[in-house]
Amino acid sequence: MRHSQFFERLYMRIKITILGLFCWAACAVSYAKEPLGLTLGPGGTVLKEGQPYRGVGLNYLDCFTRTLRKNTDTSYEEGFRVLAEHHIPFVRCAFTPLSVKEMQLYQENREAYFKLMDWVVQCAERSGVGLIPSIFFAAKTMVPRLVKEHADQWGNPGSQTMAFMRQYTHEVVSRYRNSPAIWAWEFCNEYNSYADLPYAATYLPKVKDSGATEPKFPTPRDYPTHDIMIVAFREFARAVRRDDPNRLIESGADFPRKSAWHFYKEHNSTIDTPAQFEVMLSLNAIDPMDLISVHCYNDTPTKLQRKDNWERLDAAVAAARNLGKPLFVGEFQYPSEYGPDSPQARRAMDEFLAKLDRLQVPLAAVWVFDFANQEKDRNITATNQRAWELPLIRAHNEKLARSSNR
Repeated sequence: MRHSQFFERLYMRIKITILGLFCWAACAVSYAKEPLGLTLGPGGTVLKEGQPYRGVGLNYLDCFTRTLRKNTDTSYEEGFRVLAEHHIPFVRCAFTPLSVKEMQLYQENREAYFKLMDWVVQCAERSGVGLIPSIFFAAKTMVPRLVKEHADQWGNPGSQTMAFMRQYTHEVVSRYRNSPAIWAWEFCNEYNSYADLPYAATYLPKVKDSGATEPKFPTPRDYPTHDIMIVAFREFARAVRRDDPNRLIESGADFPRKSAWHFYKEHNSTIDTPAQFEVMLSLNAIDPMDLISVHCYNDTPTKLQRKDNWERLDAAVAAARNLGKPLFVGEFQYPSEYGPDSPQARRAMDEFLAKLDRLQVPLAAVWVFDFANQEKDRNITATNQRAWELPLIRAHNEKLARSSNR
């Protein structure tokens, strides 16, 4: 009897030990698994699944908002099929509509609102296309109008604007943080473009949608400044980090204007020094943001000062390296004055893609895919006159993949 009990106890100990080893192994595999999405690597690099990554994607601005405007519109399914066919690795897209009126479904039936977003995210997952959602694409005006505040309340951590930002950010990030489709998170689109401008009122959008009530916009309280913007960027990044400790976060900022530092600090249009340019880039990616955003066009000169942004990319890359944060060219496209299928357009895109490669820019996204509102100047589809850009981007990404495997 004693021998029987001894062997029974020995058997149980061995069984428990083996089960413990299996559990330990399972935990070790779990902990060893790389975080989802894109993460920050050493020296301001981008990592995907623990390995250095570079890639060029597209802007698919309204893949979600089109189905929000018309619930039966699931044309994004065909869009993601085309993107997958051309091996487009990721897209940047809007995760809020552009107007207060289009937020009505969110306010009245949150479950239905997020079900529409779920379908888009799931479609991206099935297609193997990553998403960089701009959570508040039109935040600088839309969110304050939604909560009936002025836009200066982006600079007040205790405002209703900030409370809504934290609530919506939590709802989105916590809902999709386990999705392999999510690559990174963006705050909004080009907040810095109008910051501290003496002629800001010229460019601020007028109220057009019937959902906007009081206060009336724009007023001097609605003119953006870097002081307000910095608070908004920091608080957004902190809100994301509460639910997602790893993925890259960026602001969606445009290239700083040539006089951005002087507009901000001295209220004049003196051209910034390289050191001042670097300061303004750092403000556009204030900690805990860890990815620097610029938008890079090369059109005919306007007050937006975009003429030589392609040439300024070298300086942006150098500044990003000094700051230890990777660079994301969140929008770029050949000059709009070139014909959509012209030799000049093809040559310009070839040259800019080569420049991205030479400068080892980790991430860039062409503007814009399947966006009918810009058919005349920018839109790319599989069948229009800019369709040639899709195989061009695919070939470029394949070249990057080959070079990374050497």
